[in-house]
Amino acid sequence: MRRSCKVAVIGAGISGLVAARELLRESHRITVFEKSHRVGGTWVYDPRVESDPVGLDPHRAKVHGSLYASLRTNLMRPLMGFSDYPFTGRHFGDASKLKFPRHEEVLHFLEAFAADNGLMAFVKFGAEVLKVKRTSPDGEFSAPWMVKWVQADQQKIEHFEAVVICNGHFSEPRLPQISGIDTWPGKQVHSHNYRTPEPYLNQVVVIVGKGPSGFDISVDIANAAKEVHIASRSLWFKAGKIPGMENIFEHEVVSHVEPDGRVHFADGFSVLADIILYCTGYSYHFPFLEINNLTVDDNRVGPLYKHVFSPRYGPYLSFVGITSATIVFLTSELQSKWIAQVLSGKCTLPSENEMMSSVKEMYDEMEEAGKPKHRTHWLFDKMEGYLDWLAAETGLPQIERWWFHMFDALLKSFVSFGHEFRDELEKMPYSNLLK
Repeated sequence: MRRSCKVAVIGAGISGLVAARELLRESHRITVFEKSHRVGGTWVYDPRVESDPVGLDPHRAKVHGSLYASLRTNLMRPLMGFSDYPFTGRHFGDASKLKFPRHEEVLHFLEAFAADNGLMAFVKFGAEVLKVKRTSPDGEFSAPWMVKWVQADQQKIEHFEAVVICNGHFSEPRLPQISGIDTWPGKQVHSHNYRTPEPYLNQVVVIVGKGPSGFDISVDIANAAKEVHIASRSLWFKAGKIPGMENIFEHEVVSHVEPDGRVHFADGFSVLADIILYCTGYSYHFPFLEINNLTVDDNRVGPLYKHVFSPRYGPYLSFVGITSATIVFLTSELQSKWIAQVLSGKCTLPSENEMMSSVKEMYDEMEEAGKPKHRTHWLFDKMEGYLDWLAAETGLPQIERWWFHMFDALLKSFVSFGHEFRDELEKMPYSNLLK
């Protein structure tokens, strides 16, 4: 028997918008809560930065966005769309445009997606969710989830049958432990608060981390800084000056820092630095969620069955977009289809015990392989199997292989060309990347 649920969707970024669309397609009754005044989530550029540049002060005035002004996507244009709503065509340019669009174009795409799918009417803008709480035991109340939010300085409460959390994970800075950092005299900044290179003019900057943000920001800052030193854990680490970059140097990880401003690297090199810029990622953060049976431990959100459903509260508490190291748009779409169909009764979840056993099996496999806990939601080498599983679960055919061929081509280009990978791929026709 098909059912229609009253569902709260928290966030109107990529995950929230596609979740809203899929829920509507299954005839659910939805409300989307968005604390800003436009859709787009992390793709809304905000020139403001926080008063605490590393984001440790819990009382700081928070800025949600983490975009820097020069940002272009790390995924190529065809990978930045949904299966039936591609990032090409009438709104979004075509193959003659840059393969790696700028952030403004991604925001335009998401705004058009929301408008074309009739989602705007379901979004409460300027509505910050303060609390999500279970209000009654199972089966005793038809809408047992209480959502408390504030809008225009007025607090409001509404009850829902299900909650889908799509608040993103690029706003709460994650910092490493560095020996001696408490007495280091220089300036410390997290990439969450990086916007433009001008404040780094003639400075010696140490960038900790060589993920996507560290990769881009090092090149951006080099246009203004005296020197840029990257502390890297990369498997493709090569000590010394980066070819083609006159003032960018790569080292092993930071071993310790000293009160005189010197930063020491594990490769034995040291430098007197003015600024340490942490490109060390973000922590999953759900300050509004007041339930038992779900924790965030070293960036492991759990327990979650297949990175989506809480075994204890499934199918009525779910998450979209927790996964990383994946094709974000397609993954969020398939997770959303699954949630919508489970809520409507089109497909079913295993029992709570069976879901918990699946989660434990994943944890055991990670421990046996020596994978750190904070990589729990990285798909990477498991992405293909995971997306095919979601497709099968929702009655879709196997994912077309070109998605994975193009993603693999990106990874190989990153290893081969380093900072120039976008420029090199811009020269190639898409057909070369699908082999």
